[in-house]
Amino acid sequence: MKVIKRDGRAVDYDREKIAVAIEKANQEVKSKERATKQEIKDIIQYVEDLGKKRILVEDIQDIIEEKLMEIQKYELAKKYIVYRYTRALVRKQNTTDESILGLIKNENKELAEENSNKNTLLASTQRDYIAGEVSRDLTKRLLLPEKIVKADNEGVLHFHDADYFIQPIFNCCLINISDMLDNGTVMNGKMIESPKSFQVACTVTTQIIAAVASNQYGGQSVDLKHLGKYLRKSYNKFKAEIEKKYKGKLSDDIIEDLVQDRLKAELKAGVQTIQYQINTLMTTNGQSPFVTLFLHLEEDDPYIKENAMIIEEVLRQRYEGIKNEAGVYVTPAFPKLVYVLDEFNCLKGGKYDYLTKLAVKCSAKRMYPDYISAKKMKENYEGNVFSPMGCRSFLSPWKDENGNYKFEGRFNQGVVSINLPQVAIVADGDEDKFWKLLDERLELCKEALMCRHYALLGTHSDISPIHWQYGAVARLAKGEKIDKLLYGGYSTISLGYIGVYEMTKVMKGVSHTTPEGHDFAIRVMKHLRETVNRWKEETNIGFALYGTPAESLCYKFARIDKERFGTIKDVTDKGYYTNSYHVDVREKIDAFEKLGFESEFQKISSGGAISYIEIPNMQKNIDALETAVKFIYDNIQYAEFNTKSDYCHVCGFDGEIVLNKDNEWECPNCGNKDHSKMTVVRRTCGYLGENFWNAGKTKEIKQRVMHL
Repeated sequence: MKVIKRDGRAVDYDREKIAVAIEKANQEVKSKERATKQEIKDIIQYVEDLGKKRILVEDIQDIIEEKLMEIQKYELAKKYIVYRYTRALVRKQNTTDESILGLIKNENKELAEENSNKNTLLASTQRDYIAGEVSRDLTKRLLLPEKIVKADNEGVLHFHDADYFIQPIFNCCLINISDMLDNGTVMNGKMIESPKSFQVACTVTTQIIAAVASNQYGGQSVDLKHLGKYLRKSYNKFKAEIEKKYKGKLSDDIIEDLVQDRLKAELKAGVQTIQYQINTLMTTNGQSPFVTLFLHLEEDDPYIKENAMIIEEVLRQRYEGIKNEAGVYVTPAFPKLVYVLDEFNCLKGGKYDYLTKLAVKCSAKRMYPDYISAKKMKENYEGNVFSPMGCRSFLSPWKDENGNYKFEGRFNQGVVSINLPQVAIVADGDEDKFWKLLDERLELCKEALMCRHYALLGTHSDISPIHWQYGAVARLAKGEKIDKLLYGGYSTISLGYIGVYEMTKVMKGVSHTTPEGHDFAIRVMKHLRETVNRWKEETNIGFALYGTPAESLCYKFARIDKERFGTIKDVTDKGYYTNSYHVDVREKIDAFEKLGFESEFQKISSGGAISYIEIPNMQKNIDALETAVKFIYDNIQYAEFNTKSDYCHVCGFDGEIVLNKDNEWECPNCGNKDHSKMTVVRRTCGYLGENFWNAGKTKEIKQRVMHL
């Protein structure tokens, strides 16, 4: 039996600790009020006879109090309660020492593996983690209601980003980059005026990205269409300079060629600035900015020509990659790229199909970009097309006082996710019990989400001037509260969910891809959506349903449930739960059938959702990728590709990296054995994310995904 401590750690059950605690209380009362050794043994036996795999330390203490009362040891029970309270006060003085010292000594493996984009050996990262541990500790002990902390420990729900909860900062946003570039901004008390060229606009954009990332804990997105006008400014500037010098001396065609040469050099340098700055900047939380670049052409855009050039250069440079410390071109984790498919670039003879072909080529080699169908998104979001936030969540449509839709300059307040398989396990196939329990747990999720909301309520704009005063989100006055942006749907707050597949398996005995399972899964999804809509009506806060792309949470919930409820076939026996509504990786399903099936769930999950399909050896299957892209445009809002091919970052080998006779991973092409320079897919379960090597054990791969 594992005992879950107040800080969430699982430790081995030790019966002696119960005996010691009662004996200490015994010493505080008269002999006739003391519990006998047999009575103490009986209490211990009662705890052990519960047969639990996991038990909260608070539950053990509750049982001790109840049993002492049952045997009429009232004075002893009172002393035990005082003892328990005194211990609680001691804990509240400081409970983070062990965790923080373990981090400094590089012994805290849980933190080291939490985020593969953070190197816990670096002083800057350690500083952020130290602050995070203090925040997490205070959050669990003082800031959150005990029942929510208990629910998080038991896997009923997950309170995301507790390591930042102590600060009044939010999750993720869409930067209003247009306002900041056109009207200027302020950083570190210095005025940044509107750029006069593309190169300067790119530099300012990266400075904004770094400042924004340092003052929130989630991702951010930038729509690159706003840079088109600055490329036009550079063109006009170059043309004026060259015409002044060569007009009448050179033909107009030669002058235009000279202008284009300078413009292309500026374009390349500007995009390179964005790519290299984002990957070499280190924000105050000790990592590269978690940023998405939105690649979107609009037919009525007066700068569509320039924006097509920018997108082409972004894709070209991403295809090339960035050199690592060994001088080898590798795929950078950031910025993420999201490419929009529309009528004129969906590979059906459109003017901009050449860009989509380049995007597909880039996906085949670098796994980016992701794809959004403008056609399907307009169906789901009242005719609008806009970027997901860095964490892949979407904003709900919102109109300003003039009736115009607005997406940029908005944000998400936070996320709490519900463990759907656990609801089904506890209900044990009883639908009446399931729906009752689901509603009870949803209300607990709402209470947890309201904690997120209340933590932001009353925040002054001075907490992050780049967000609230200088345009990233708003242009509020100094000292003004942000409260008006927390209501009316301007910002969202998200209910995430995990494990629709496993939930359906428990309740119906079949997958949600079967007719019976599908009917049940859709009813649950619609109930979740109706619930968040009701919360929105009740509170005037923008609640949204979010298909949580949180792979680590899939493992956390599955681990807790296996320890609590044992091994359940096709549910807890896999070691993971499927993400949100996704089809389990072990199911035999065609990629197109999978996308078509999941598109129905995406529409319900209006707060954000993404689907994945796997195409093996993608660099050799460009035609298959192009076919899939066409299908995405017609059938699903948001999708990305994965592959089962291994990849050597030294020589570019794309095949299967094998274990040699010494049980070391070795590239069969170049002999590379440095696992930091290779990606090896976990074939035992079909996991498709980035791999993380665990504690130097060469054969053991810790599953980890870069985009968490």
